[in-house]
Order: sequence, then C-alpha cells, then structure tokens
Amino acid sequence: MSRVLLVTGGGRGIGAATCLLAAQRGYAVAVNYQANSLAADEVVRQIRASGGTAMAVQADVADEAQVLRMFAQVDAKLGRLDALVNNAGVVDVAQRVDEMDVARWQRMFNTNVIGSMLCAREAVRRMSTRHGGQGGAIVNVSSVAAKLGSAGQYVDYAASKAAIDTFTLGLAHEVATEGVRVNAVRPGIIDTEIHASGGQPDRAQRLSHLIPMQRPGTAQEIAAAIMWLLSDEASYTTGAVLDVGGGR
Repeated sequence: MSRVLLVTGGGRGIGAATCLLAAQRGYAVAVNYQANSLAADEVVRQIRASGGTAMAVQADVADEAQVLRMFAQVDAKLGRLDALVNNAGVVDVAQRVDEMDVARWQRMFNTNVIGSMLCAREAVRRMSTRHGGQGGAIVNVSSVAAKLGSAGQYVDYAASKAAIDTFTLGLAHEVATEGVRVNAVRPGIIDTEIHASGGQPDRAQRLSHLIPMQRPGTAQEIAAAIMWLLSDEASYTTGAVLDVGGGR
C-alpha cells in the first residue's frame, strides 16, 4: 500500500514540485487547489502518466466546511492519510503597515494561519494514536520572512509565517508521543509564481544580490527538503524549522 499524502496548494510552485517528487517516491498524492483546477489536473496527469496514483481535490483551506469535505474525499478515494504538507498560502502587493486594511490582514491570516491549523487538526485526528491512527508526519511551509520581518513589503505575510513557526513547535510537542511528527521548512526567495500574485513577477531574480548564494532557490529544492522531513530518515526530527534559503 502506498503512503497517502495531501498537499495543500498543490497545483503550482512548491506545492506542485512536492506532489511530483512524492509520487516518484511512491506516495499516493491528493493535490489540493482553491480555484485553478487546470493546474492541479496537470499535476495529476503527470503523476498518472508516470504510473503513480493521484487525485485533485478542491477546497479553500480558509473555509472549515470545505476542508472537512476535502479530507472526507481523500479518505474515501485514497485511504488512510499518512502525511500532510501545509503549503497553501497567499501574499499581497508590497505595502507599509500604515497603508494596509483589515480585509487584507483577515485574508492573509485566514489562509496562511487558520487554514494550516484547520488542515493540521484534521490530519492529527486521522494520524494520532490517540485517535486510533497509526502515526504520520506534517510539514508546514513557513518563510524566511518570519525571521526578517519584510519591512516595507509585507509585514503581515511575515507575521503569518511567524505564527506558523510557533504553531509547528507547539503542535509537535503536543503530539510527540502519538506517532505524529510536525516540522516546518522556511524557504527563502524561491523562483515561483507567487511573486507575480504579489505584483512583482521579477522579484526572485531582482533580489538575488541579497542571498549569500547569489541566486533564488527552485521549487524542487524546497520539495526535496519537505520530502526529507516526511521520510523515515527524519524519524527523530520533530518541532524543527528548517531554513532553506541559500544562506538568508
């Protein structure tokens, strides 16, 4: 039996790279998407073309009812969940805090923080030995922004990712004796589509000079770190936040 992995925001960027790498390593993959069904369907197509097992599943992770439906669909079609990657997240245009409105903050935290907590809750309910599960692993996708603060760009995004770091640590301690490991990766500047959604499609290349390695990272490099944390090679690792930022 293949291990079952759910990746939120799995249609593009880091999420898509993680889905593809997980399938190569034998996971049955649930590719979550909010709106871009074509992107998720393409990831599923690639996995199936290589002989893997995958399904696309729609849900806005900020909506509890949709999250519950998503997990029920994964249960029904792929079986018992073994792993979760909380990758779904949003950014916004570069602004100072004194220019931001509450609607922006609510969108940011509802998706980046509450969405990850909702999905982690449902995963623990399935994986934890306390709930009759057989263990599992969760990886949350944070950001180096959590350490740097992102002044003048998106302090709210950085704050949401700092919340993910703390949530990772607390949940890891909470379920450490229940067979569930919880870790996070903190990507640095990665060359993905997320920069365009914040109105700066060239941001990754433009900021290369700020990175000690003098280049942005790739989605595949982050996926490799995520897959290590999910793997049995990381069996004694929980509550860790792994920086994958080229030295930032």
